[in-house]
Amino acid sequence: MVEEFNILNHELVPEHTILNKEEEKEVLDKFKIGPENLPKIMINDPVVKAIGAKEGDILKITRKSKTAGTSLYYRIVIKK
Repeated sequence: MVEEFNILNHELVPEHTILNKEEEKEVLDKFKIGPENLPKIMINDPVVKAIGAKEGDILKITRKSKTAGTSLYYRIVIKK
């Protein structure tokens, strides 16, 4: 029997969280940008699929670093 691989459990994959509408507004207001100004992530990205994100969702990516501690990145899900 073959175990199914869960990409979210891999040590090199940072935590990805889908923001709710209120959180999206806070992030966009904080940086004074529109969603189109965020870096993009494709809808067919394995992590996007694994967490069930949809086109237009904004993801918060939490990366851990030995030197910087924790850093946050934001991406918007696009089709192409």
